[in-house]
Amino acid sequence: MYFFNTLTQKKEKFAPRQGPVLIYSCGPTVYARAHIGNLRAFLFADLLVRYLRYRGYQTKWVMNITDVDDKTILGAEKAKLSLKEYTQKYEKLLFKDLRALNVFPADVYPRATQEITEIQKLVKKLYQKGYAYIRDGSVYFDISKFTDYGKLSHLDLPGLKPGARVDVDQYNKEAPADFVLWKKKKEGEPFWILEIENQQLPGRPGWHIECSAMAMKYLGPTLDFHLGGVDLIFPHHENEIAQSEAVTDKSFVRFWLHNEHLLVEGEKMSKSLGNFYTLEDLEKQGYSPVAFRYLCLQTHYRSKMDFGFRALEAASHVLTEIKRLRVRRNERYHPKEKEAVLKALDDDLNTPRALSLLHESNNFALWQEFEPVFGLRIEEAQRKNRRQAEKLLQERERLRAEHRFQEADALRAEIQRLGYLVEDTEEGPRLLDN
Repeated sequence: MYFFNTLTQKKEKFAPRQGPVLIYSCGPTVYARAHIGNLRAFLFADLLVRYLRYRGYQTKWVMNITDVDDKTILGAEKAKLSLKEYTQKYEKLLFKDLRALNVFPADVYPRATQEITEIQKLVKKLYQKGYAYIRDGSVYFDISKFTDYGKLSHLDLPGLKPGARVDVDQYNKEAPADFVLWKKKKEGEPFWILEIENQQLPGRPGWHIECSAMAMKYLGPTLDFHLGGVDLIFPHHENEIAQSEAVTDKSFVRFWLHNEHLLVEGEKMSKSLGNFYTLEDLEKQGYSPVAFRYLCLQTHYRSKMDFGFRALEAASHVLTEIKRLRVRRNERYHPKEKEAVLKALDDDLNTPRALSLLHESNNFALWQEFEPVFGLRIEEAQRKNRRQAEKLLQERERLRAEHRFQEADALRAEIQRLGYLVEDTEEGPRLLDN
């Protein structure tokens, strides 16, 4: 099993250690409804966990919830709500979307506001070891003290300006600087008290330290996998490495895996362009969340994904065709067909190749074999279709009894689109798999 490691810029063989495979994925910042680009990242994490479990590995998956940062505080202020009220609203919507997409629950969902003590311990350790300093009531990480800074994002640091500091959570790769670990309290913001050398520092954690603290609390000093979108490589993941390894003197992560951006018909998703979509938007237009899941699987996670409604319509049609194979569910597949799919997935989760092989097999049993990996709900959807078809069959009989044959024929066609044929017998009509 090989994965492309962002740190080394090459595919590396995964060799498990003793115990469960330890996975941390950067979760949402709950300041707004997750858009489909966010959801692609969560689907990728789900795919990795599913495939490792399918291959027989035990896993421990932690996905954090960022419920205090610049964006959540600003959003709560504008909405005139407490931070907790504001973030819980979007957290509930997130979990609703994840269930609809058939994403496995993570083992732990730590929330930053509930891990303040752990975060403060980490800040204190960094200060005690000489990696952090206090300026104007805030605590900063001194990147000049961490000699490996820039190894993930492959930064060239000779031109670094000594003493440059940055307080915002996100900034450009072209301007690396000492980043904030603990932010001085501002008027109207939630705050906690950090005590360092008899100094009381009212404030809140920086974004980057939150993930380091939560990852190491629940998974230990060295993780097997750390996941996230390519936009998190710098500064977020670069800073996580610096903080974590400065404290432990151990390698923080063995495999860094990053998924690419989702575009909308070749353009970046933007509210101003009118191409900003949530899962709810897709559902309102009649599309199944699982169709979006399938659409994501058609593109390799390290490739940019171009979303469009024609592609989503085609994905919906493909799922219907897969379900129609159910009539031949008792067919067996050749072991070599399964081996070929495994070979594709072992190669850095090459889902486009794996799906192509499954379609070539045209075998429902093989689709069933890999259902635990792809999570397309092919059986569940079939049962739902059956219930709909049975209701339509009853309605058709009523129309026929009233001699409304043209309308009855239209229902027969609709039943066929659901994957069933109608056979009229002396005992009455019955449904057959199409």
